[in-house]
Amino acid sequence: MTSAKTIVVLGGGMGGSTMVRLLRGRLPSTHRVILVERDAQHVFAPSLLWLMVGRRRKQQISRPFARMKKAGIDIVQGEIERIDPQNRSVQIGGTNITADYMVVALGAELAPATIPGLTEAGHNFYTLSGAQSLDCARVELHHGNLVVLVAGVPFKCPAAPYEAAMLLKADVRKRGLDGRISVSLYTPEPGPMPVAGPQVSAMVRQLVESRGVSVNTEQVVTEVDAPGRRIHFKSGMVVSFDLLAYVPPHCAPEVVRAAGLIGESGWVPVNRQTLETKFPGVYAIGDVTGIPLVTGKPLPKAGVFAYGQAEVVANNLAHAIVGDGKPRIFDGHGSCFIEIGDNRASFGSGNFYAEPAPQLHLRQPGLLLHLGKVAYEKYWLHHWF
Repeated sequence: MTSAKTIVVLGGGMGGSTMVRLLRGRLPSTHRVILVERDAQHVFAPSLLWLMVGRRRKQQISRPFARMKKAGIDIVQGEIERIDPQNRSVQIGGTNITADYMVVALGAELAPATIPGLTEAGHNFYTLSGAQSLDCARVELHHGNLVVLVAGVPFKCPAAPYEAAMLLKADVRKRGLDGRISVSLYTPEPGPMPVAGPQVSAMVRQLVESRGVSVNTEQVVTEVDAPGRRIHFKSGMVVSFDLLAYVPPHCAPEVVRAAGLIGESGWVPVNRQTLETKFPGVYAIGDVTGIPLVTGKPLPKAGVFAYGQAEVVANNLAHAIVGDGKPRIFDGHGSCFIEIGDNRASFGSGNFYAEPAPQLHLRQPGLLLHLGKVAYEKYWLHHWF
């Protein structure tokens, strides 16, 4: 008989939530599955783009983690104070939890304060509060320049800033202010979604520009003058704005860095097929990881990859603990919807592990693809919670 095991999953984003539900479904109740999460509510992050333009409200895109208790998952809510990967233990509120297996799914930490003036000047639509404040601010804007700014790379969801710009532009048109409000995007990237390759990148750029959004690439922000409403770039360019929506710089969480889990990339290095770290019994999935591709660029930080990696690790842990199923590998396949506004969306998919370069395909926008994203949102919130 298999001795009882304890699996601790750190973080309840898309990867962590998927992980605990799959593990609980595959393991007998004698084995303990613990989710450690700072927040009381899970927020479905892809829907923040709809919330920021008034298409959703907080209660529509969030669910309490406490609901998972009904499935037999132990929820430990609190701030993680220390991770000891060598001994597979974690400290929360002064209490240590030791596991047989640990999965780090803590995502990326948002660090807007690393750009002087950024926090005071704009709205961080990668957070619930920032998306809510942007929703309020956009209806008060009746003329001027609306700027979408990517303040650093890498960042979660490569399509999100481009979706944001198109959704905001669609909102401007809907309010009859197309001739009075301009929408422009500034990014340090050489083009939209560069990891997808030059052809897909060019297609996304054409899609964004065809919606009436000005796209400005290779612009690295150095500081933001909040009182003067000006953005300063490394190139010497200075851009004025009346409303600023931004993607903040990202970094690995401090508790992960202090644990000695990160590598030269600044993220957690893992076996790209099994998601194992250098510490036995410790895995990392999702945005906290740094997985280099053959092109030298990293695997994008996106929910679809966190979900796929969680499936692989959950399967392999179930196999290791109770002999259930066969070992699997993460193969680098992924996909995402790209909202363009007016109830239309595109869809990109492909193999990011392909050689000599990722092989991706972008579908033409349409209503059915938008409805597909709506359906996935409903599936996620109702199926997992």
